[in-house]
Amino acid sequence: MYTGMKVVNVLEEEKKNVDSSTEQINGYIRIKKFKFVMLIFVLVFATAGVTTFALAFGDKKAVNVVANNRPEFNKLYAVYDKLEGNYYKDVNKDKLINGAINGMVDALGDPYSDYMSEDEAKQFNESISSSFEGIGAEIQEKDGFIVVVSPIKGSPAEKSGLKPNDKILAVDGKSIRGMSANKAVLLIRGKKGTSVKLTIQPASSKVTTEMTIVRDNIPINTVYAEMMQNGIAKVQITSFSENTYNEFVKALDDMDKKGMKSLIIDLRQNPGGLLDQAIKISNLFVPEGKKIVQTEDRKGKREQEVAESGNKFNIPVAILMDEGSASASEITAAALHESAGIPLIGHKSFGKGTVQTATAFKDGSNIKFTVAKWLTPDGEWIHEKGIQPDFNVDLPKYASLPIINPDKKWKVSDVSSEVKTAEQMLKAIGYNPGKVDGLYDKQTKNAVEKFQKEEHLKVTGTLGGDTTLQLMNKLRDKIISDDPQVKKAVEVLSGK
Repeated sequence: MYTGMKVVNVLEEEKKNVDSSTEQINGYIRIKKFKFVMLIFVLVFATAGVTTFALAFGDKKAVNVVANNRPEFNKLYAVYDKLEGNYYKDVNKDKLINGAINGMVDALGDPYSDYMSEDEAKQFNESISSSFEGIGAEIQEKDGFIVVVSPIKGSPAEKSGLKPNDKILAVDGKSIRGMSANKAVLLIRGKKGTSVKLTIQPASSKVTTEMTIVRDNIPINTVYAEMMQNGIAKVQITSFSENTYNEFVKALDDMDKKGMKSLIIDLRQNPGGLLDQAIKISNLFVPEGKKIVQTEDRKGKREQEVAESGNKFNIPVAILMDEGSASASEITAAALHESAGIPLIGHKSFGKGTVQTATAFKDGSNIKFTVAKWLTPDGEWIHEKGIQPDFNVDLPKYASLPIINPDKKWKVSDVSSEVKTAEQMLKAIGYNPGKVDGLYDKQTKNAVEKFQKEEHLKVTGTLGGDTTLQLMNKLRDKIISDDPQVKKAVEVLSGK
């Protein structure tokens, strides 16, 4: 979802390279939810110049000069020298230095400040293009676990049934518990056509399951539009990337040609992205001169971005958001809500209200750290609080059903929690599995056979493989077609 670019400076000079809801890496601003990371994503980090240079090249004289000028570093250099000269075997100097930097940044206690070594940065730089190879999902590190933020639309991850908040416990049998998100990315990413086995703990279950996902080429598309009934268009923005504004404008032009009379902007499960794209999109709806976003530094000094003149869309608009809407998504939602009176529908947003900047060093490593906080047009800091919708609307219970491992086969007399999940899915999409109790009985078999026949699958009466994948796909289609949040937005726009 991220494409790498030279970011347009959208705030005042002190806000260059700063995204009040995202983090900029090599001129690229990205969001993190705790430690938001795409499966193709690696966090970027940079170090403090002279000191890093001296350590990196092992120049004792240079180290001593710096240490004398900065006595607070004496202990650090003393430990380094002790380990280098007296440890019982040769030490890896790069690992020592990287570990020291990691420790320094971790000591901030800030989930949005991070370090990335040369190898990790290189992996990331290969990712920020118009497409990438992987399974197509974003992850974060949260409380020692690697958690799915959101699968990319149409990706192998989405087709396999991965959902937000699912925990990834192991990759190809290797535990990643306690591992940083950027290191987990290195294990999960891979070339198109290769497979990776993930051990998953679904968000709504304590039972783990394994799934094998075949990696593919993932194109970066961030805007998806469709014309609904009565001239209501729905445009989904999955992230704010290099071309999102242009994609969005094109989508609106296409919808306008189809008779668009009102608009739903879907920001659900959108973790953010480039600040300039969020501002440009907000500028299409916020009246000239009104605030879009404010930033505040550690001294309390505030600066603001206001809407400029230009083409404005003066049609009824509603915004969909949820707990996965973060950072740039929250900036857009707050700007349109507070400065343009546009209603918000869904669930409370994530609540990420800090600003990061990143700088790369010559050796390829990077440092990324928080430099400010951002505020809504009305001056509210939504950090760790989120934005409350005007209309709180829940999704149906079946929308939170866990994934089923397609590598397993279930037949008559089998009993498991996955069988129960399958029964719930079958019932939700209109097939009668009998009693939903986790027992694969004759009624369950009959429901599976009927489903296989109507979906033109091999009729076996057993659940697994393509049948499992298609069952999860049909449930996803059901969720989309019966989406109560979209229905509420239509109701609001229709004035009912």
